[in-house]
Amino acid sequence: MKLHSIETGRFRLDGGAMFGVVPKLLWNRTNPADENNRIHMAARCLLIETENKLILIDNGIGNKYDAKFASNYAIDQDTTLEASLQAHGFGLNDITDMILTHLHFDHCGGSTVWADPGVKAKPAFPNAVYHVQKSHLDWALHPNPREKASFLKDNIEPLVASGQFNLLEGERNFLPGIDLKVVFGHTEAQQLPLIEYKGHKILFSADLFPTTGHLPLPYVMGYDVRPLITLEERGEFLKTAVEEKWLIYYEHDPINELSFVTLTEKGSYTAGETLRLSDL
Repeated sequence: MKLHSIETGRFRLDGGAMFGVVPKLLWNRTNPADENNRIHMAARCLLIETENKLILIDNGIGNKYDAKFASNYAIDQDTTLEASLQAHGFGLNDITDMILTHLHFDHCGGSTVWADPGVKAKPAFPNAVYHVQKSHLDWALHPNPREKASFLKDNIEPLVASGQFNLLEGERNFLPGIDLKVVFGHTEAQQLPLIEYKGHKILFSADLFPTTGHLPLPYVMGYDVRPLITLEERGEFLKTAVEEKWLIYYEHDPINELSFVTLTEKGSYTAGETLRLSDL
């Protein structure tokens, strides 16, 4: 197995929404806001290369947005999904499996591309099976008012029509060395791959721990639909990460790719040594 970090561009989200009830005075130290109170966000995916499969975990925002959407989220695609894949010698047609942690636009926007610009979208990975939790797909197709803006039809419906979704139900071993954990606080049935790699366990943390700045236990996003469930899930994962020396892979941290987790003398979780995949 080989792992490759795949950068797909940067964007910004409101810092208050990203840190919930935590005062700006605290979160601004680790995730400084711009003049519009937005913090910098990566859209960092992960490519898993095995003997006979090429598996991509999430795929960023994509490029099916208009000028207003790009301005609202300050989208910067100096680095794109296609360019990052090409840097490793691969293209969209080479992906055999797409593991979608969940279907919010910043995680699955690259799943489809325009077939007819602004009118009709089609799957971006014609040879891939798209793996998602069944209950999450049902949730995304019938969104609640709070999450509706995060579930965009052009990212999801073409995959339903193509029959490329493989619907999973609950935690499971996906492949040797890859387990899927399922959490319910951020959204219904977000799945997080836990990967054994070069003697380490690496958690692709998606929106459970978006950045290193979100490691302190109470730092729960305002976007989470079940914040108390998130709090419980985060506590369980952080405890295990410290005890078993897991590495956390950050999808949204603009600086840090990987880190260990440490527990301070005051009982707060924080990032320990930071690494890149190339360091392993």
